[in-house]
Amino acid sequence: MLRRLVVPALLAAGFSVAMAAPAAADAPEASDAAQDLKSDHFYIDPSISETVPGDAQDAMASAAEGAESDSPVYLVMLPEESFDSQVALDAYMDELMGDVGDGVYAGFMGDGANNFFVDSPDLEQSELNQIRDNVVASDPGTEVDTLAAVPDAVAEQESDAAASGMFGAAFLGILVLAVAGGGYYVYSSRKKRAAEKAKQLAEIKQMAQEDVVRLGEDIARLEIDLSQVDEPTRTDYSHAMDSYDRAKATLDGIREPQDIQQVTNALEDGRYYMVATRARMNGEPVPERRQPCFFNPQHGPSEQDVQWAPPGGAVRAVPACAVCTRAVLSGHDPDVRLVEVDGERRPYYDAGPDYAPYAGGYFGMSMMMGMFSGMMMGSMMGSMMGAGMMGAGMGDMGGGEDLGGGDFGGDFGGDMDFGGFDF
Repeated sequence: MLRRLVVPALLAAGFSVAMAAPAAADAPEASDAAQDLKSDHFYIDPSISETVPGDAQDAMASAAEGAESDSPVYLVMLPEESFDSQVALDAYMDELMGDVGDGVYAGFMGDGANNFFVDSPDLEQSELNQIRDNVVASDPGTEVDTLAAVPDAVAEQESDAAASGMFGAAFLGILVLAVAGGGYYVYSSRKKRAAEKAKQLAEIKQMAQEDVVRLGEDIARLEIDLSQVDEPTRTDYSHAMDSYDRAKATLDGIREPQDIQQVTNALEDGRYYMVATRARMNGEPVPERRQPCFFNPQHGPSEQDVQWAPPGGAVRAVPACAVCTRAVLSGHDPDVRLVEVDGERRPYYDAGPDYAPYAGGYFGMSMMMGMFSGMMMGSMMGSMMGAGMMGAGMGDMGGGEDLGGGDFGGDFGGDMDFGGFDF
């Protein structure tokens, strides 16, 4: 049960109702006051009733009954010596409020500001404090005026509480909308990124699928009777078949664009072993293992390095197959692997960072450091670093073989000018 408030220095100088009453041998009965409060919302102890004019009593009863607050208001006037302690008054009010019910109770026990109290069985202390402050702000003059001001003070407190609640609800609503809006933004952003990622993955998978089919067709064209060839030939052919199967299985299972490098790494293995198999079947020396043809990895291992410059770039040595070598040396354009980017066909090495894993599986990281700089793959390198290709290491992207045929590694990895547009 919340305690009532004794308000110090509440009343200014003015009319004061004389409530001088002889000391009561017995404390007032709460049941007597409860009956009047239930009917009139106002109770004055009979011992002091004659000291308060009838019109003043009517004014207090009218103010209490006509309270425009949600909580009923009850006004009480008791003799000054009704109780000899605050504890006794508290017990009396607890009994009274328990009999009458919820509401705001205000009253005087005797006259003077120090004897004014405000109590309620259902309000917090802060709310009672506000009612008291509202009464003080109304600047009442007498005890009668003070009690008559209580209903308006209660209504004002409820209005402030309602406004505060509405502000809190509005703020909560704004917060909910902000959270919902932020959640939708995150969701839409994730959905957009997921859609873009799916698009990239589909494009790169399609490109790798074409390479897988190309290798499969090459294997199918080779008519070989394994029972009629020697062990080295059988071994190289088996390696080529295993690499083809690995490329197909890996392609079916990739979920991230960077995983495509595992497919192209397997394809690079398969193409080399097909070259080795044909060489053995034709009785020719098995060629050294070199990087794939730079212009189109579908061509298989390169035959030599050729001096070549991209449009607007510096001349550099790049690995090329026999066909592309003849084209470059004769001043013609080599057969470049083209991909579609935003509706435009362009060389795979100039298609942007999405194709870095595709090339990384073919050439390995050391070659990538030289090949994809400047105009062609400057943006790709940043993506490769973020995708973890640096961490993949040379062994993961070169099949563990020595792919540094000729002077390619020296030209591209050693004296490469990484600045600006110079390739």
